[in-house]
Amino acid sequence: MTELLNLAERAAASDAKVLITGESGVGKDVVARHIHASSTRRTGEFVAVNCAGVTETLLESELFGHVKGSFTGAYRDKVGKLRLAHHGTLFLDEIGEMSQRMQALLLRFLENGEIQAVGSDSARTTVEVRVLAATNRNLTDMVASGSFREDLLYRLRVIHLHVPPLRDRIEDIRPLAMHFFARSGRLVSLTDEAWQTLERYQWPGNVRELQNIVEQMAWLSESPDDPIGIEQVPALIKSREPSAPPTRERRRQAADELYHALVHGGYSFWDHIHPLFLNRDITRHDLRELVRRGLSMSRGNYRAVLELFGMPAGDYKRFMNFLSTHDCRADYREFRTTKADVPRALRSVVSLLPPLAAGSERRAKADASGPSQKNVGDRPANEPLRPPFSTT
Repeated sequence: MTELLNLAERAAASDAKVLITGESGVGKDVVARHIHASSTRRTGEFVAVNCAGVTETLLESELFGHVKGSFTGAYRDKVGKLRLAHHGTLFLDEIGEMSQRMQALLLRFLENGEIQAVGSDSARTTVEVRVLAATNRNLTDMVASGSFREDLLYRLRVIHLHVPPLRDRIEDIRPLAMHFFARSGRLVSLTDEAWQTLERYQWPGNVRELQNIVEQMAWLSESPDDPIGIEQVPALIKSREPSAPPTRERRRQAADELYHALVHGGYSFWDHIHPLFLNRDITRHDLRELVRRGLSMSRGNYRAVLELFGMPAGDYKRFMNFLSTHDCRADYREFRTTKADVPRALRSVVSLLPPLAAGSERRAKADASGPSQKNVGDRPANEPLRPPFSTT
């Protein structure tokens, strides 16, 4: 981390674009703010935009602004984030979630600095902004799959800073925890056994998870004068034995759960997954990863994905148009020569799915790990219908 901060301060001395990578929760936004505070632009604005939290249609307006009447709901002129960050720093978080169209618009701005508000007929204006970007995804793999522009990656990755996960810097756990204890206003101490338990935990949520655990222990402790022992450490931390670091991206868990619900749980795409997307309970990234899992199982055959997701063959055109409209299509060629990957069933987002009504479910496919292969339709009439998985 000392080396990373030294690199960040050297990067702050220039106006070069910086790409910050790392898992979710490691503090990429903190590194970006450190670069801005250490640069000559520190008197200017630091404007942050979460590209995953804004839909494609609104992201253009968020960045470039819009004029009154340019679209439904545009009842007044709005200044975009790029203009607000003039002579300052623009931080684009979750840059890997940006659609292809927005990538092209951003690339044009990075080339000449020109912006034009949505619906405006006036001449383009030029702003002077330093761009920092962050992502927890592998942009190189996204370039190979065709979901991220290669020329945009080269524009953003002039300087590359990678923030390591917390499990790779165990020596940082104690000073970080004491810092969070001090911020909570309760200066407490921990026993050696409690510290060892925290250091053995893998911290899949990284520094953000550590902060939440520390605040929980601080406010649930009986007295700030008594040290916190192992009995006051949350059960989740104590139940996790040391294990190998996770190799899969944590944000892909939602796609794993949805895939399992479709293939093994008797749910259907249009009746259950589609409403989740429209209600913004899942993101474009989640849906795109779900499609990738279907293509991996079908060896790149979109028509086979329809059957896998519980859709009739006649819905092929509707399904493809839906994916194209929301920029969720995956390149089938990537899966033509790879072996099918059966993901593990993880259980958190499935709690958002409604219970299956009697008579509306497909015949659920038997779980390979089960001792018997009984179909949903074979359930006794007096037994209530339940999802074939538990929600935690």
